[in-house]
Amino acid sequence: MSVQVIFVCLGNICRSPMAEGVFQHLVDEAGLSDKIQVDSAGTSSWHIGEPAHSGTRRVLSRHGISYDGRARRVRASDLSDPSTYVIAMDWDNEADLRAQFGDHLRLYRLLDFSPDSPEQDVPDPYYTGNFERVYNLVADGCQGLLVAIRRQEGI
Repeated sequence: MSVQVIFVCLGNICRSPMAEGVFQHLVDEAGLSDKIQVDSAGTSSWHIGEPAHSGTRRVLSRHGISYDGRARRVRASDLSDPSTYVIAMDWDNEADLRAQFGDHLRLYRLLDFSPDSPEQDVPDPYYTGNFERVYNLVADGCQGLLVAIRRQEGI
């Protein structure tokens, strides 16, 4: 049995694919790719089929992380297993998920796993272009998430 983790933002081209790439990199480095499955999706359909934003791809590449996923919209089947970790990037994403699919046992915001962060939401760099700042928040949250999953799942 493997642990499922899905990262969710609005369009699935900036924050959630960045988190997917960072988290997959951490999972691979820890030798846990056979135990943890990672994915991402968006709450909207605006960018379905598109590659990640060039800013996301650039910042991941600068940090030695490859990513070649395509945007998709979150589906009910993504949340059908109550043991899946559903990780929203901000309050709006979390609210959209609850409105579309109801409550989920393991629905969190990424920065819930970054207790020292003064922020609760990962800001959307789509309009600001601040992908490096977002990367730092995502990396911190992903590290905390991996620690929490390893502790919770005993892996």
